[in-house]
Amino acid sequence: MKTVMMAMIGIAGLAAASQGAVTTYFTNLSGAAEAPPNTSLGTGWARVDYDNVARTMRVRAAFSGLTGNVTVCHIHGATATPFTGTAGVATPTPSFPGFPAGGTSGSYDNTFNLTLASSWNAAYITANGGTTLSAETAFFSAMTAGRTYFNLHSSAFPGGELRGFLAIPSPSALAMLGLGGLMAARRRR
Repeated sequence: MKTVMMAMIGIAGLAAASQGAVTTYFTNLSGAAEAPPNTSLGTGWARVDYDNVARTMRVRAAFSGLTGNVTVCHIHGATATPFTGTAGVATPTPSFPGFPAGGTSGSYDNTFNLTLASSWNAAYITANGGTTLSAETAFFSAMTAGRTYFNLHSSAFPGGELRGFLAIPSPSALAMLGLGGLMAARRRR
């Protein structure tokens, strides 16, 4: 019965996916991915679900084992070269609103209305056409090209303790995200 129910949920999710407008981006976070790499044994992941019709961005993340306490967290972009380099902060500064600062582990889940200037770093809007729509277009173009990274800063590593470049997961990685990931990933009209 449980298997049949899961199959029905999966089929319903796939049917809904054909009508959606959501693209999922994912990354694993590590100190080795920082620029320059660091010795942190902390780990984590981040997932961004972008709805280009509703113009929202849902940011989810989890992390543990940090060397220092979290100070700030945000997404940087766009680097000059995909999956390498550094860039300025694109999302709210100094940190995502409500991100769990002060500890060595935690999780986060927040949805941003991308039509609001408060969902962006003001300097990013200015540098990318001067409107929230132009910032959104530049940001997700860069994200799709592998030129944005999720960065978690800590008291031990003020320049960044954990980092990972956001990308659209491959089908095999998508399967590892589970049924929820399957239903939300790469839905377009």
